Amino acid sequence: MSIVALTSDTLVASPGAGQIEYNGQFYGTDSNASRAQMQRLVLATSQASTSGTSIDFTGLPAWVKRITVMFNGVSTSGTSLLMAQLGSGSATTSGYVGTFISSAGVTSGQFSSGFVFSGNNGAADFRNGTLIITNLSGNTWNEMGIVVNTAAAQLSSSAGVVTLSGTLDRVRITTVNGTDTFDAGSINILYEG
Repeated sequence: MSIVALTSDTLVASPGAGQIEYNGQFYGTDSNASRAQMQRLVLATSQASTSGTSIDFTGLPAWVKRITVMFNGVSTSGTSLLMAQLGSGSATTSGYVGTFISSAGVTSGQFSSGFVFSGNNGAADFRNGTLIITNLSGNTWNEMGIVVNTAAAQLSSSAGVVTLSGTLDRVRITTVNGTDTFDAGSINILYEG
């Protein structure tokens, strides 16, 4: 068994080949002693989407560059479309630019209050799928997603962008009307630097 001991939180000026360092991030160095950041993958705690009008993942660290949102059998009490909102201190409810479309072409639309990602919702429908949210630069974030509505046998795809007022620290899953309640399934996120 190998053990790596980190004895300092200060980056050295000239790292040696193969050296691992820590300063809020992990780094590796190659034979030319150039520093490269290594990604960390963190799986959050899965949340039951069985009550409430929103599911929030807060306290995301400032080093996050990519977030994967995963849905397992998610259902709501009404027909309002599902939506993801990002935030810095609170959920951002404006400034989103993007669109979504269902595989049947029945439902499509643009959005500005969040990343809408599931069309043709029925109260008894279940959704499974993934959204991928990546940092473009600064506080600007891109989204793309594929979510299947198993009851309607339809696939919805979405893409969009939003610029936050500050550093991202949260993801909220809710509905467009904000009043339909979650009544089945679970949601989780995986984030990385």
